[in-house]
Parts: sequence; C-alpha cells; structure tokens
Amino acid sequence: MNKTLIINAHPKVDDTFSVSLQVFNHFLKAYKELIPDSEAIEQINLYSDEVPMIDKTLLSAWEKQRIEQELTNQEQKVTERMSEILNQFKSANTYIIVLPLHNFNIPSKLKDYMDNILIARETFKYTENGSVGLLNDGRRMLVIQASGSIYTNNDWYTEVDYSQKYLKSMFNFIGIEDYQIIRAQGTALLEPNEVLQKAYKEAEEAALRLAPKLILS
Repeated sequence: MNKTLIINAHPKVDDTFSVSLQVFNHFLKAYKELIPDSEAIEQINLYSDEVPMIDKTLLSAWEKQRIEQELTNQEQKVTERMSEILNQFKSANTYIIVLPLHNFNIPSKLKDYMDNILIARETFKYTENGSVGLLNDGRRMLVIQASGSIYTNNDWYTEVDYSQKYLKSMFNFIGIEDYQIIRAQGTALLEPNEVLQKAYKEAEEAALRLAPKLILS
C-alpha cells in the first residue's frame, strides 16, 4: 500500500501565521482531493513528538549493542523509539517535509530526525566502491520551506542556503532522487500575499504531480 509521510519540522507545529505551514496546508488540501480515501497519510511532528538526539545515552546504547551488552531501561527506550521512527520512514514512499529556514539551515529537530533515519544497513550500505542508498525504489520527496530572504538569485544568499544542500544530498545519499522544493521565499522583502500566491500555485502543481503516480501504482 502506498503511504505518504508528513514530517512537520516547524517548532510551532500548527501555527496559522506561519508561511511554510500555510503553504503546506494548501498543498495537503489539494493533495487529499486527488488521492483515494484509502491512501495512507501519517504525520510526525518533530517538536511535539519524541525524536531522540545523538547524546551520551544513545552513544552508550550503540556501543553496548555492538559488544552485545545489556542496555539500561533508558537506553532501551531510546533505541526502541529510534527504531519506530526509522521503520515509519521506511514504510512510506512519498514524503512531505515542511520547515522554516533557521539561520541558513534546517531546524535543530529536523537534524535530530535525520540522525534517526540515516542508519547504515537500513537506508544505505557501504560497499567497496563507496556507499549505496537502499531506498532507490522510486520514492518521492517534496520539501516546503519559507524564508525571509531570497535564495535563488545566484548571489551570497544562494551560496549559504545550507538547508537544501544538506537535505537534497542526504536524501540522494539514501536513494531518494525525486526531490522537489517549494520555496515561499522573500517574506521579509516582498508583499506577503504575493509570496503566498506564488507558493500556492507551486503547491497545487506539486499535488498534481505526486497524486497521479499514487493512484496508478
């Protein structure tokens, strides 16, 4: 069965004033109108759901697992939650990430999330010729990002847009090459409604592009 996983990386989760969330909600409404009622949609909210970070507890658990030692209750809890997040991610074939841009990069909880899914022998493997992505079975990724500045003018801002360099590279790394971004950019420079309307149009086009493949698969 096809499944869409929504990864909400906005700290306010459901803020009605957030530009990125407004664009996401517009996309989701159009998307739901195009897919069957039976289509599975799940959502993880990174700032309200538990998302483990790489800290001393996790590092200790990984070391104990490597040498087959018994974990503490806390270590067991953390590793089980990481497995839940990883399995949820692997079970989907279409992904929607919504995020604001924080100081030219992704929000901190999204980085924590990436550390939960970039796992050797699960989403990629090492070979004699380098690493190989294991999720190379036609999965699709849509990223919806709002930003105060504009990052597509081939200037200094383009150079420091680390968020998209990182996300696209990491998802390509695990085999997801169908990667699209909707940029609601220039919110601090342009008329807000102009930014929204442009992004809404792109969101509707993205819904049309993604939904038919789900229906026909």
